[in-house]
Amino acid sequence: MDQILKPIGDALSSIFQSSIIQLGLRLIGVYLVILWLATAYWAFRDMQQRSDNALLPYLAAAFIILFTPVFFVFAFWFYKIVRPHEKIGEVWERNLAEEALLAEVESIHHCPGCDRRIDDEWIICPSCRTRLKRVCPNCSRLVGMDWSLCAWCGKDFERREAPAAIEALPRNREVTGRIDAPPAPVDVPEVVAATAGSGSSPAAKPLPSSVRSASSVRTPTGPKPASPQDPLPER
Repeated sequence: MDQILKPIGDALSSIFQSSIIQLGLRLIGVYLVILWLATAYWAFRDMQQRSDNALLPYLAAAFIILFTPVFFVFAFWFYKIVRPHEKIGEVWERNLAEEALLAEVESIHHCPGCDRRIDDEWIICPSCRTRLKRVCPNCSRLVGMDWSLCAWCGKDFERREAPAAIEALPRNREVTGRIDAPPAPVDVPEVVAATAGSGSSPAAKPLPSSVRSASSVRTPTGPKPASPQDPLPER
C-alpha cells in the first residue's frame, strides 16, 4: 500500500513545487483578497444608498472584513438578507408618486353637502343646492365662500367702506355754519313799541324779514300791550 501511495504523493508534491503552480496559487490568493475588499467596499456603498444613518455603512464593511478572505462569501449573503430592501432614491420616488396621485385626487372638486363631483365654475350645487362660490362685487369674478378678500382685485370682504356722504358731513357742516349763519334774535315787543311811539300803525309799515322770522319762532308769553290809538270802550 505504501508503495502505491508514495509515488502519488511524490507526483503531487512535484506538481505543487513547480514554479507555474506556485504562481497560480499566489494569483488566486491575491484575487480572493481583492474580491474580499471589494465586497466590503460594495457593502459600504450599498448601505449608504439604503440608509440615512452615517454609522451603518462602516458597520456593514467591517462585518464582511471580519469574515476574512476565506469566509467572506457567507458574510456577503447574510448582508443581502438583512439589508433594507429599498434604496433612499426608490423611497423618494414612491413618495412622490403617492403625493402626485393624492394631488390628482384632491384636484377633483366635490360638493361639501352631497360629496358629488362639481365644476369649478359652479356657484350652486345642482344636486343639493349648496352654495359653492360667490361673485366679487368689485370685479365680478368667482371667489370662494371662505375667502376674506378677492384674489383677483384685492377687495377686502370683511371691511365695510363708509359712504362718501358720511365722510363729507363734517366738512359740509363747517361750510354751512360759515355761510348760512342764523340771524340774531330780535325782540318783537321792542320793535312794535318803537313803531307805535313814532305815531305810525304797525300794520302800515312792514317789518323786516329778520323780525318776521324771529316773530314766527319766538312769541311773547305775556299779555298783549294795548295800542294807544285804540278807541275808548263804550260805556
